[in-house]
Amino acid sequence: MTTTLEPDGRSTDAPPKGLLGAGYRGVTLGIVLLVTLLAFENMAVGTVMPAIARGLDGLSLYAWGFSATLITSLLSTVVAGGWVDRSGPARPFLIGVVTFVAGLAIAGAAPSMGLFVLGRAVQGLGTGVPMVALYVLVARAYPEDLRSRVFAALSAAWVLPSLIGPAAGGVLAEHVGWRWVFLGLIPLVIPPTLLLLPVLRRLSTPAGTAAPARSRHLAAVAVAAGAGILLFGLDGAGWAALPLVIAGLAGLGFGLPRLLPPGTLRMRRGLPSVVLVRGLLSGAFFGTDVFIPLALTSLHKFTPTQAGVVLTVGSLGWSAASQIQGRSKRPREFFALLGAVLIAAGIVTATIALQLSGWAAAPAWIIGGAGMGFAIGSLSVLTLDMSAEDEQGVNSSALQISDTLGSSLVVGLAGALVTGFGEARLGTGLAVAGALFTAIAVLGVVAALRLEATP
Repeated sequence: MTTTLEPDGRSTDAPPKGLLGAGYRGVTLGIVLLVTLLAFENMAVGTVMPAIARGLDGLSLYAWGFSATLITSLLSTVVAGGWVDRSGPARPFLIGVVTFVAGLAIAGAAPSMGLFVLGRAVQGLGTGVPMVALYVLVARAYPEDLRSRVFAALSAAWVLPSLIGPAAGGVLAEHVGWRWVFLGLIPLVIPPTLLLLPVLRRLSTPAGTAAPARSRHLAAVAVAAGAGILLFGLDGAGWAALPLVIAGLAGLGFGLPRLLPPGTLRMRRGLPSVVLVRGLLSGAFFGTDVFIPLALTSLHKFTPTQAGVVLTVGSLGWSAASQIQGRSKRPREFFALLGAVLIAAGIVTATIALQLSGWAAAPAWIIGGAGMGFAIGSLSVLTLDMSAEDEQGVNSSALQISDTLGSSLVVGLAGALVTGFGEARLGTGLAVAGALFTAIAVLGVVAALRLEATP
């Protein structure tokens, strides 16, 4: 028997129901629909970004089209952690969704690359808050027996976007215009939001939840500013950029220990290593994923639609592996380690394949996608299992911080490397970036050996 909080706010002792059973159907559909839309936008943007950068004459800001979103989502994720724990998930969720829609509108209507990056930054502010709210919703509305299946369903929500997102983004960019990747999503966000709001409002807030320390908000600003300054400095040239790099590292050094579980940067066993592994694997995987379309369109003269097909094939590995881990009784630590190994192997294989043939990258990237499918859901379940009820928001926030910071820093650093080599030596720059992604993934494998808490 499992004690759980029903979506209608009642506490009950009952055997766990299916995800679409009475009491769970509406909330499950709302979560899956919303994540499907976010996944579609994510998959489509990766495909059309080369066309956006060329159309707005902003290839030098290519990496910022991704990093700006990740950095601002980091800031909003930190704020959301304490906010959701203190006031419940409903209001933060709604404000986050409205902000995300505003970012879509700005990016879709942007006349220049600078304004496009601004729109992507606003999207990031809106993305971080709803994701923390959804994690808390999963923790409070579903029993432990169903949580792994919920995260498997969330990964399954990537199946349709994986199938049509990259290719649809490419078709839109070629025949209608890349702007509709953003503007076309705005009306579609409304139905899942209306499904989830009543459930979110009924969820209670744990008694005794303390207001977040002001130092945590200061740390969030320091980390977001530090990441932005560091990436801006990496884009600079010569010794003049060194003060910016130092200032960025100082901001990260001040803020991160206050936002992540104690011992995260030292790879302490248990929850700290869970959070660290999430950041390392996300950085390595998404760093590679971001630059695959650029390699395909620049080195192998793929159209955006063809590049989208390659990303689609890789994403199917993610969805399939997620379903396997969600229904398996094996320990979550096993799947997290297996995923880390496959991500490292997939990055090596894809990097070599991109130097030889564009189409060879498709089967190679299935390996990396499968690694993410095994690891990400398992790490999410481990985080909730290791968290007290009144710390679910903060720890989910820490997991998202690690995810977004790892992705933004790795993508930004790789972007600086590729830009430094220039278009004439783009192939060499991408190979060096692939070596960087591989090293980070290997470090993720080492950290994944330390997920079990110390007895």
